[in-house]
Amino acid sequence: MLPTLQIPQRKRLPDWLRRKLPDTSAVRTHTALAENKLNTVCESALCPNRSECYARKTATFMILGDVCTRACGFCAIKTGRGLAVEQDEPQRVARAARELGLKYVVVTSVARDDLADEGAEHFAQTIRAIRLEIPDAQIEVLTPDFHARRELIEVVVKARPEVFNHNLETVARLQKQVRPQARYERSLEVLKLVKELDASISTKSGLMLGLGEEESEVLQAAHELRLAGCDILTLGQYLPPSKDHLMLVDYKTPEYFDQLAGKAKAMGFREVFAGPYVRSSYHAGEVFHKSVK
Repeated sequence: MLPTLQIPQRKRLPDWLRRKLPDTSAVRTHTALAENKLNTVCESALCPNRSECYARKTATFMILGDVCTRACGFCAIKTGRGLAVEQDEPQRVARAARELGLKYVVVTSVARDDLADEGAEHFAQTIRAIRLEIPDAQIEVLTPDFHARRELIEVVVKARPEVFNHNLETVARLQKQVRPQARYERSLEVLKLVKELDASISTKSGLMLGLGEEESEVLQAAHELRLAGCDILTLGQYLPPSKDHLMLVDYKTPEYFDQLAGKAKAMGFREVFAGPYVRSSYHAGEVFHKSVK
């Protein structure tokens, strides 16, 4: 049996993780989300960047409800039976994106293993709705693994998002503890399939650090992501959302992230975005634009 990822006591937050709240108001973002009755991963996953992003009038829309059919050890999103799919949700997402003035729109979802297509068509409909509402928008999707079913991934790919993101989350050794209903090889297969179906779509993946992984394991994961055709890599610090989630093993310094990013970039990624507060969708538009320069 693998050891439980725990430490005897909570670690003191280091200085580099202490942040001031933004001075800019987030009222407009909250209003657009509330009026369109939308969920965000920012709120549901208790993202530490949500105040900053909301103040910048941006958010990561989370479709298909706020209840996930999987139970990952790091995630604050509720787990249970999937909710009824709201057929007008794609249009509401598109309307909110327009109201916020977004030109780069990020859409994610809970896992919906209960649906026959695991939510693939709903992703495609959301992409199409955004294109109709904001014709010049660029779109990034952050999807579940769809059990690496080619026909489901193809549904999303045919809607042609600029970026198809699927997170590996952690190194191979820790997968069973961190996301017990997922598979390391299956996630790599998702990214391979996207490139097979449409090589022009940028692929992206991310890892959390601080769960007890070794640097060599992170670099091995990065290497295997490159072999799968992954173009963009994000590396961030794991921060437990509560005492009931996987406990933190250690904090990584900003210097460590910089060094690791350099080693990963040398593998051939078009862009590596690494730092203590980096998350999959954090500054996603800027990261994509840097990757295509």
